[in-house]
Amino acid sequence: MPAKRTTDVEGQSPAEPWKWWSSGPVICLLLAIVTLATWWPVVYCQFLDYDDQGYFWENPHVLTGLSWANVIWAFKTTFATNWHPLTWLSLMLDADLFGKGPIGPHFTNLLIHTANSMLLFVLMRRLTNKTWPSALVAALFALHPLHVESVAWVAERKDVLSAFFGLLSLWAYAAYARKSAVRAPGCRAFYSLALIFFAFGLMSKPMLVTLPLVMLLLDFWPLQRFNASTLQRLLLEKIPFFALTAMVSVVTFVVQQQGGAVVALARYSVSVRIENALVSYARYLGKALWPATLATPYPHPESWPLPVWLLALVLFAGLSLAAIGLRKKFPCAITGWFWFVIMLVPVIGLVQVGGQAMADRYAYLPLVGLLIIFSWGLAGVQARWPQFTRELVLLAAVLVLAGALRTRDQIRYWKNDGSLFLHALQTTKNNYTACVNLGTWFSKNGQHQEALDCYQMALRMNPSDPSVLYDLANAFARMGHWEDAVKSYRRALAVGPPQADILDNLGFALVALKQYDEAVTNFATALKLKPDSLSAQNNLAYVLFLEHRYAEAAEHYRAALRQAPDDPRIHANLGDALSKLGQISQARQCYQDALRLDPDNASIRAKLQALEGAAPK
Repeated sequence: MPAKRTTDVEGQSPAEPWKWWSSGPVICLLLAIVTLATWWPVVYCQFLDYDDQGYFWENPHVLTGLSWANVIWAFKTTFATNWHPLTWLSLMLDADLFGKGPIGPHFTNLLIHTANSMLLFVLMRRLTNKTWPSALVAALFALHPLHVESVAWVAERKDVLSAFFGLLSLWAYAAYARKSAVRAPGCRAFYSLALIFFAFGLMSKPMLVTLPLVMLLLDFWPLQRFNASTLQRLLLEKIPFFALTAMVSVVTFVVQQQGGAVVALARYSVSVRIENALVSYARYLGKALWPATLATPYPHPESWPLPVWLLALVLFAGLSLAAIGLRKKFPCAITGWFWFVIMLVPVIGLVQVGGQAMADRYAYLPLVGLLIIFSWGLAGVQARWPQFTRELVLLAAVLVLAGALRTRDQIRYWKNDGSLFLHALQTTKNNYTACVNLGTWFSKNGQHQEALDCYQMALRMNPSDPSVLYDLANAFARMGHWEDAVKSYRRALAVGPPQADILDNLGFALVALKQYDEAVTNFATALKLKPDSLSAQNNLAYVLFLEHRYAEAAEHYRAALRQAPDDPRIHANLGDALSKLGQISQARQCYQDALRLDPDNASIRAKLQALEGAAPK
């Protein structure tokens, strides 16, 4: 009687003619092709005014590329209220390789995400010796729409880069654990690599601080190193990792607190933070399972209704107890669930950084835990009921395809600020940040009425924000509604500290209303606050000229020229003031300097000709 054909837990017979599909290099190649094809439109997204300017296109250190001075800056700076020198170095390399445009950094983000997907497959296969569940985890990770924020946002280079080093650290740790179990040579080298990659990950984004706890979870499953007799040794083994975690946690907290990013308890109490943390876990879980309404940012609700957070508490406790209860029959559940929980702890809102309730980017690596539970759960079902293998394979394929289509759809919202924040307003409620940023985008694109509507909507949510009142006033000014502009500038000054830019623009609006004396006062005050304000200097000179105070006007035009010696308009304006003072030769020189800088300016040429025609023969 012939031997019965066996099928392993992955549903693949060793004798299948298509066994080559289970080859690691082939699966990595397929992952890379599918990931690049799905995500390719991200390369054509624009920069966002939402942090991208500080991280790339307005950052002189980044734009001038890798140099010794910029490398030192990267390690010293706490710009953007974070310490992540490797992120800065990677962006500098982008500027060197691709120039100042958005295609280069977007392409690099995509390459790193693709590498992360392949690394995840290699890691899970090394940990478990299972090919197809590992491939499914990697495919779902590669194509999950929850990752669009991390990949499509240049400022989130820190997210994909830290994940890259984090996965490398776990890969090296897995190699160390396997080798140390049989006392094979090279285990210390892999331990050192795991520590080095962990340090690199922390220098890319400090969210990786909980990675040593993830290593302990992997010790439980699938490495099976965790028991009562080995616990002390496993903890001692992690001491260098915990030491790095402690150092980076302290540095990050100090930097973010000094930068004003850490929100005080006076705004969000401990109870509010706990409520939001519980609800956020439920929301992340929901968006992982059904990513239909993703947005950036998610506004903080200030507090959640009692039934909502109690239900979230029951869900969190129930799933945690279920994972613990299944630790013998389904050990991957405890690793997968607590991977998800633990990796979200630094960003779950117990220490509130920023004004968002949660963010898709925070789920980049935590999502892996949920994918492990699903993929190994599917493999377990297939092992118990092999007659349903085709149906299960079809289910996995449908989910991967659905993820790819949903990701492709979500990418289009990241095309520019307008589409991103309009979508956020359509999918969230009371989204103050989205209102303000959409208004800014409308304003920059000349859609002043739309900008006005956005700012007014934002002020209905927060009537005392001086920056939005300032933006509203600027929108009124661009539309020529000078009286409304003056009122809004004054409201901005009343609710916040005096700012030179607001005073300068208020003065300009007052000039439009011919209220020259008050305009002079505002320009002068602006210059006291900000002596190097070129705009206030030039505007003050202009209104003094209108008031026939030509000598004072000339003095301020000269001060403006010291800051902008290549501005032809200031040269011409100084020429006008000197001409009124009868200083003809000096005025002629000013017009000639202006024409040298702007040879095609007919107005300046006409002034020079008129001056020379009026000069005595």
